Amino acid sequence: MDAYLRTLVVDSATGFYRIDRYKVGDFFGPVDLGLHLSRKYGSLNIGTGLLAGSIFPGSSRLIFTGFSPCWSGFYISTMGGAGLVFNNLGIDMLSLTNKAGTPSVLYLNRIHGEEVQVELHPVDISRVWREGRKGIYSLTDYVLEKFADRYSTDPRILVTGPAAAATGVGAVASVPIAKGQVSYVDTWAGRGGFGSKMYQEHGIVAVIYGGTFIDEDFRDRKVADEWFVDKYNKKLAAKDLEATAKYRFEPDFDTGGTFGVNYATLGGRMMSFNYKSIYMTEQERVDIHDRFVRNHYLKQFNEETIKTKQQKTCGEPCVAVCKKMRGEYKKDYEPYQTMGPLSGIFDQRAAEKLNHHADMYGFDAISIGGVVAWMLECLDEKLIKPSDLGISDRLPKFSPENFDVVNDSMHNADIGVEILDAVIEKKGILDLSTGARKLARRLSGQIDQSIKDRIVSVSFARNGWMVPNQYWTPGALSPMAIMGKYFMYYGEDFIPPRELGKKDAERFKGELILDNMGMCRFHRKWAEEMLPEVIDSLFGMKDLFLEKVSRAATRINSRNSSAFWESERNFDFVYEFLKRKKEVDKVENPELDKWIKAFEENKHEAALEFWYEIHKGIQETLKDY
Repeated sequence: MDAYLRTLVVDSATGFYRIDRYKVGDFFGPVDLGLHLSRKYGSLNIGTGLLAGSIFPGSSRLIFTGFSPCWSGFYISTMGGAGLVFNNLGIDMLSLTNKAGTPSVLYLNRIHGEEVQVELHPVDISRVWREGRKGIYSLTDYVLEKFADRYSTDPRILVTGPAAAATGVGAVASVPIAKGQVSYVDTWAGRGGFGSKMYQEHGIVAVIYGGTFIDEDFRDRKVADEWFVDKYNKKLAAKDLEATAKYRFEPDFDTGGTFGVNYATLGGRMMSFNYKSIYMTEQERVDIHDRFVRNHYLKQFNEETIKTKQQKTCGEPCVAVCKKMRGEYKKDYEPYQTMGPLSGIFDQRAAEKLNHHADMYGFDAISIGGVVAWMLECLDEKLIKPSDLGISDRLPKFSPENFDVVNDSMHNADIGVEILDAVIEKKGILDLSTGARKLARRLSGQIDQSIKDRIVSVSFARNGWMVPNQYWTPGALSPMAIMGKYFMYYGEDFIPPRELGKKDAERFKGELILDNMGMCRFHRKWAEEMLPEVIDSLFGMKDLFLEKVSRAATRINSRNSSAFWESERNFDFVYEFLKRKKEVDKVENPELDKWIKAFEENKHEAALEFWYEIHKGIQETLKDY
């Protein structure tokens, strides 16, 4: 019997809608189908995988696809747990086309066997964002209050914030709702600016959805356990418990989650003060990590979150309990890194203040954190003045020398909050509506050329940009078709660039297996291997599934418009990494020596060659059919 992916296509301009059905086998999930719909309609696509609502942990992720307003290419962003309630609509994907004439809330509901109810409701969004808890929080409250009584079970709400109106890095946020109460455990489709796309291209500021439709999800635990015992000699629950240890609690480091484990192990690889730490000696970097992080920033986290067991899930049953909380504040590594040490902030109260302000506005926290760190360095170096940004007349404390970990962190966070306000209000020179790269080029031409050389970002097409993942490794700056996620190799070892490109491409295909099935990557230690087997057992299509994943990877890569690094800080990011491998990690490798010598002789030429070698490896691996 044929199975189908059911797609609700909504014309945001008119409210007209239809259900399109796509045969499983022609498409397998939200990525390959999203790519098809994006090319056809320019739509924003929001969907779940074939296993959503099943017994497999992590299988109810909500996947967003479309052409990104900040990256300028096809992009994929994912949100934890939000697919569980979406599954109650009895559809696999929502595809938004055209644009509402007035900012609107999209209401979706399905009661038992009835068809999906679709309504568009105009909203005075500027007023709502200013009221109550402000931003994404006040919009969540407004939508829930207006529509909650129309659902017989708890709905879920996707919301945008003021960042979606002012920039291309507006995210989509959502929180689990239990018994009518909104949780503090916010989840995000952050990277790629899909909040900006939803608002600016489709006129939708929020989507509320839910229902009572009962789908025939896979729930046979006995059968699943047999699959896992055959593969791992362990039942599903036991294997998943093992695979997600880092995200729950890692006894070797007496901490847990991405925040805890990363900060416990980074040492001299931790980046701080807008990447200026890469120029420091290893001893200076280790000293910053020991004094400011291990003995304060991380210590606070362990005492306040890990020891008190403030751990939650994203909204679906899961042993990872990866959401590390302190009251209303959720602690993830990358946001608390870009708006933490990268911005000269090493205290939890200061980081909470800045991160919460960015969340309230609905920013992609990693990208806006990179912009804040960049602006703080430019202020510290007096390349720009506070008056240029429309903020109060004070300079950051942007050096480890005589740094007061509590007071100076809060001082920098206060300036960061003002910078965020200035971005939203477009004060002074801070107009991010066309992206940070274009802003950097303009400021370099108008004020000082070196402003552009202080930002670290990955470039795509003419103006596309992405603040990289916060790991000091060349893979984070790779010329991949999608960057800013983990579609690349981010290990700390030295790999010759051509081989690095090949590893990037293979990692991309591995991650697409997860995303196309709506699976959380925190379960990847078993999911990448087992999902094709599950597809084969349920549909008899393992080989076709893997072929479609490879085909999707090559087709996304065929649009790879990566541009060479524009900032000298990017060159130095790679060069200093190579030197550290030689001098600190004592790596003996002729290829490493060759590249260090090339950078010493002509940094720009070596960087260009290194970039192209990665690109060659990518292209060799992701050959189009």
